[in-house]
Amino acid sequence: MISMKQSALVLLAALAAFMVAGQAAGEPFHHPFGEWREYNRDWLAVCPNAIEEEKALAGYYYISCFASTGTGQNEAGQPAYKLTLILNRLDGALDVAFSDQAEGGASFDRTRPLRIRFGNDPPMLFSYGTDLETRYTTVNQYFVSDPAKRDALIAAMKEKAAATLVIPLAGDDPEAFTDIRLSMQGVLASLDFMTAYARRVEDYN
Repeated sequence: MISMKQSALVLLAALAAFMVAGQAAGEPFHHPFGEWREYNRDWLAVCPNAIEEEKALAGYYYISCFASTGTGQNEAGQPAYKLTLILNRLDGALDVAFSDQAEGGASFDRTRPLRIRFGNDPPMLFSYGTDLETRYTTVNQYFVSDPAKRDALIAAMKEKAAATLVIPLAGDDPEAFTDIRLSMQGVLASLDFMTAYARRVEDYN
């Protein structure tokens, strides 16, 4: 079985290629790496064949289905920034995480809040240490740890067509930000796919 790191890298490359090609929604298909996948508009959803509960502390890949969208490209040709929905296959909990893959994963200034705006609604603010946290061994993926803010963000993602992330940039300029637009088209279909395939397991360890 491939490692979590290998699978994650290949998945990110597939997501980048998918966004560039602009593929529309497709049918679920089985990937040679041992995963069920489905393209849903601007999102790619994945459910691995196996649930490996004994590896749960190493990363969500082993016990979850997940779906991501991203924008831009880093030096490795992967999305510079991503949003990921993560469905825990053991307890049904739904998480959401922001990934910074630009500038070697160090472009996000943790001392200032991340803002996520949906249309004309007031922006949602997420501060590292109170609303955002890293988990496992990954230092550039930030999970929304505040339950109320997490649920409000997921609800908006389901309802809206797009989100604008205002990302504070690390460096000498305390006013430096970058605005990125992420499509929410495909969120509902990706959630449906993850729910449907969460219990489709060939191996449980």
